[in-house]
Amino acid sequence: MDIGVCVASHIQDIDYIVSAEKLGFSHAWIADSHMLWSDCYATLALAADRTSTINLGTGVSVSGTRPAPVTAASIATINAIAPGRTFLGLGTGNTAMRIMGHKPQRIAEFDQYLATIRPLLRGEEADHFFDGQVSPIRHIMPDKGFVNFDDPIPLYVSGFGPKSLALAGKHADGAVMSIPPDAQVMDRTWDLIERGAVEAGRDLNRDDYLTCSLTTIVILDDGETIESPRVKAEAGAMAMASVHYSYDQYRQLGRAPGSKLNDIWDEYTAMLEDYDPERIHQRIHAGHNCWVLPEEERFLSPELIDATCIVGTAEQIIDRLHALGESGLDQLMILPNFDPRYEVLERIGEKIIPYL
Repeated sequence: MDIGVCVASHIQDIDYIVSAEKLGFSHAWIADSHMLWSDCYATLALAADRTSTINLGTGVSVSGTRPAPVTAASIATINAIAPGRTFLGLGTGNTAMRIMGHKPQRIAEFDQYLATIRPLLRGEEADHFFDGQVSPIRHIMPDKGFVNFDDPIPLYVSGFGPKSLALAGKHADGAVMSIPPDAQVMDRTWDLIERGAVEAGRDLNRDDYLTCSLTTIVILDDGETIESPRVKAEAGAMAMASVHYSYDQYRQLGRAPGSKLNDIWDEYTAMLEDYDPERIHQRIHAGHNCWVLPEEERFLSPELIDATCIVGTAEQIIDRLHALGESGLDQLMILPNFDPRYEVLERIGEKIIPYL
C-alpha cells in the first residue's frame, strides 16, 4: 500500500509537494479544477523542476474542458521535465464541469476521448473527433525536447460508477476512485473494472494495474476520539465534499442521497433552496476540499466523517490500510483540509508510511 497526496493546485505552494517527496509519499496528484485553484499543468511544471523521485501527474485532468491533443501535449511536456515519473489521471469533470454549471462529459464521449488519447501519449497517430469532423493527428515535432514520449506515461482513469470504471478497465493502466474506505467495496470495484476489460477483449493483470482511492487520514492521539475538533479541522472538507457531490446528483439527476446523509438531508437542502438558481453551481462547491463554510459546520457529524475518511490511532490506521491492500487497493491519496495540510503530511510521514 502506497500513500499519495492529492494537491489543490497552488502555484505559490510547490513546497507542499517537495515536503511530500521528503516524507515518502509515492505520488502527487495535482487537481484540475479551473474555477477553484491554480492551473494544474503550470503547477506540475514547477513541481517537476523541484523534485526528483516523487511520481507527478494530474489528479485528475478534465476531458470535458481540454481536447485530447491539448492534454497529451501538456502531460508530455511535464514528462520532458520529469521523465519516468509522470502519469496522466483523467476524468470527466465531476467538480470542474459542475462548478461551471454543466454536467460531466457523457460516457460515450469519454470513451471516444480515451481511445484518442491513449496512442497520443505514445507519440502515435490517433483519430481526433472535433466539430463534427474526424482527423488523423499526431505530435509532428517531438524532437529537441519539446515533449517526451520515450518514457511511458501511464494513464489512470477516474471512475465514480459502473460505466466509468468499465472504461478504466477498457483503456487505462489504472483506476482512480473515491470509494468508502472499506475493504469489502474493492471486490465490487474490481469486478466492474475487469468486466470492462473483458468486454474490450483486453487481458488485464491485477499486478500491473494501479488502483487508487481518494480520502484523507486523521491520526488520533491517545485518548482522542473522532468527535475531537481537530478531526473536523483536518478532515471536514473531505467529508463535506461528499455532501456537495450528493447534492449535485440530486439537483441534476434526481438521485436520492446515500443513507449516511439521512439525518442532515432535509436541513441541508432547505438551506440552499432559496439561493439564486442561476448561480447555485457556484455556491455548492464553495470551499471545496479545502475548508468548510461556517453555515455547513453543523452538518459535519462523526458518522459522516467516519463514512468518508480514515480516522483512528496510528495502529488502527495501519491495520485498516493493510486490509485495504489485501483487498486489492494499491494506493490511497489523501486530501486534508488546506490550513493544516503540512501538519497532516508530517504526521502520516512519521507515523504511517514507514510501517506500510
